[in-house]
Amino acid sequence: MCFEIGNKVVVIDDVIRGEIFGFQGDLVLVKDEDGMVYQFLKTELVKIEVEQKELSKYLNINNTNLKDKLKSERTKKNKFVKSKNEIVMEVDLHVEKLLKSTKGMDNYDILSFQIEKARQKLEYCLSKKISKIVFIHGVGEGVLKTELNYLLDRYPVKYYEASYQKYGLGATEVYVYQNPN
Repeated sequence: MCFEIGNKVVVIDDVIRGEIFGFQGDLVLVKDEDGMVYQFLKTELVKIEVEQKELSKYLNINNTNLKDKLKSERTKKNKFVKSKNEIVMEVDLHVEKLLKSTKGMDNYDILSFQIEKARQKLEYCLSKKISKIVFIHGVGEGVLKTELNYLLDRYPVKYYEASYQKYGLGATEVYVYQNPN
């Protein structure tokens, strides 16, 4: 790919985007929106021909595929899944699903937020008599799963690994006892 000074670029496998302002041997010098300067190989960059916001101006809102996609997205936002007359609440605890930004938060703050969100959803299910919850926590190093199990031990629930076929390895299914006495 032929790069020139002034080209807008994004970095492959990273969230850095900026403008080329120079070259240093085989390296391309990129300045991001905050003024930080980075050095990348040409193979690590992709040139942005047209910004996404410019493309969306020409979007056909009457497109049937788009309408179907929007309809399916709306049903996904409703986190309740009915199967065999049973209501199951799905809660994705991945931080990028819970927060727009984690700026200024360390790992402890993020973990605390995730566990608090899980506690709120569990309390909600207890109050609304919803019998099953699936917490999607991912695999990772297992810290979130361990903390989630510690939380669940304090409630009248039974928990186990969720369906591997449906959720993969990183999910815990919780059965909430409705009459714990």
